[in-house]
Amino acid sequence: MASDNPEEGKSKATSRQMALALFEDMFDLGLRINEANREIGYQRNDFFTEIVNMGLPARRFLDAAYFIVAQETELRDQYDVELNYFKWLMRYDSRNLKHLRTIADEAQNAKVRVTNTPMDRDPNENDLWVQVQLIGMVGFHRGRMRFDVHPRLVPHIRDPQKSHWLSLRISTAFTRSLARAIYDKVLPHVPAGRTDWIQLDEMRNWPGRMGANAAIFKYFKRDWLEPAVREINEVSDIELSYETRTASTSSKKIDRIRFLLKRKDTADAVLASLADASHLYKVLTDEFTLSTKQFSEISENRDVWTDERIQQAVEYTRFRIKRGQVKKSPAGYLMRALRDNWKMSEAERTMVDVQAKLLADEAQEQAAKSAARSSVARSVASREEEVRARMNEDSRKGRDHFNAADAKTRKELLHAWMTSREGKLMLRRMKLEPSTVTEDVILANTELVWYLGQFVFGRMNSSRVSV
Repeated sequence: MASDNPEEGKSKATSRQMALALFEDMFDLGLRINEANREIGYQRNDFFTEIVNMGLPARRFLDAAYFIVAQETELRDQYDVELNYFKWLMRYDSRNLKHLRTIADEAQNAKVRVTNTPMDRDPNENDLWVQVQLIGMVGFHRGRMRFDVHPRLVPHIRDPQKSHWLSLRISTAFTRSLARAIYDKVLPHVPAGRTDWIQLDEMRNWPGRMGANAAIFKYFKRDWLEPAVREINEVSDIELSYETRTASTSSKKIDRIRFLLKRKDTADAVLASLADASHLYKVLTDEFTLSTKQFSEISENRDVWTDERIQQAVEYTRFRIKRGQVKKSPAGYLMRALRDNWKMSEAERTMVDVQAKLLADEAQEQAAKSAARSSVARSVASREEEVRARMNEDSRKGRDHFNAADAKTRKELLHAWMTSREGKLMLRRMKLEPSTVTEDVILANTELVWYLGQFVFGRMNSSRVSV
C-alpha cells in the first residue's frame, strides 16, 4: 500500500490540552467557548440526565467541573484550575464573583439519588436509597478554583458505560433553562429517534421554579415549550419535535408529551453520532486518537462511511499494524483505509484464523508439556522424600538396637562399622583417625551416628536372614 500521509503522523493533543489551547487563543480576543471552531466535550453518563430542579448556570457549572474530571487519568482528591479557564468552560462572562458563588452553592445543593422504592408506596428498611452530592467542596482564591467530587462518582464520570456525547460548545449556547433541561433529557434517546411518553407535570420540574401560568398548557406551550424547542433546533446538534396526548379519550386535558429526535447532518454532530455507538467511538478516540479534522471528514462522508465500513477499516488497520506494515501514523492509515475502502479479504481472514489456531495449539502443547514435566518432577520429589523418610527410620531403629545392646556388643558393632568400607570413608571425610575415635565421639556427631545406625540396621536384617 502507499505510504501514510506524514501530516497525519504529528502527535495529537489530548482533550484537556486542546481545550487549554483554545482557551488561550480565544480568551484574550473575548470569544466564548460556544464560538470555538473545534469541538470540546466528553462522554457523559446517562444517569446524570436525571438531575432536575436546577437552573441553567448551575448546569453549566457542573458541566465544566465534570469535563475537567473526565480528562484526568488518575483519581484526584482535589482539582485545581485557573478560575478564568473554568469560567470560560462554563461560558460565564460576568466578573460578578458574588453571583458565581451563588451558582456554586446551587450546584453543591444538587444531588444524584438512586432508589428501588416504587413510587406508589412508602420506603421500608430493606429498600435501597443512596444520595450523593454532585460536587463537593468548591473554593475560589487568588485567581484559582479548587473543587472535589465524591470518589464514588468519579468512575461514572471518567469511564461511563451507558453514555452520550456532551458538547460544551453546544450546552453553553443555550439561554433558556427549559431548552437545556430538555436537551439533557433527550440526548440518550437520539439513537432510538424518540423518547417515551413523559408526564407534563414531571417535565415542568426539570428547569427549576416556573411561573404559575406554566400549569396551564396553552401558556406553558407558548411561553416555555415552543421557545425551548426553537432554541434546541437552532443551536444544538439535533432536530426536535414533539407530540402530546390527553389523559384519556374522553378528556381534553393534555397531560403528557413525547419528543421525536433526529441527529443533524453537520460536522458538529459527528462526535455525538459516533458516541451513540460507544465502543466504536472509544476505538477512534482512545486507540487511534483521531483529530477534529479527521472526525469532520468522517461526518462529511457519513452517508457512505457507515459504522460497518469504519469497523472494517479499523480491523484492516489493526491487521497491518500487527504485521509491521504501518510505519508512521495509525490514525492516518485508518483514514486512508476509509477513503479507499480497504478491508481484509477472505484469504487474509483465513490466514489470521489459521495462525491464531496454530498459536493456540502450540500454546496448548507447551502447557501440556509443562504440566507433564511438573508432574514428573513432583513424582520424583515424592519418591525421594519417601526414600529419605525410610532411611531415617532405618537409622533410628539401628541406633535404638545399638543403645539397647550390652557394652561388648556395642564395641563389636562400633569396630565393625569403623573397619567397613563405608565407615572408613566417613572417618576419612571427617578427617578423624580411627584409633582415636571412641563411642562417645561418634554418638556426639549427628552425621556419624546416623551412618552408624544405618550400618547396625543392616546387620540386624542380615542376622534375621541368616536365621
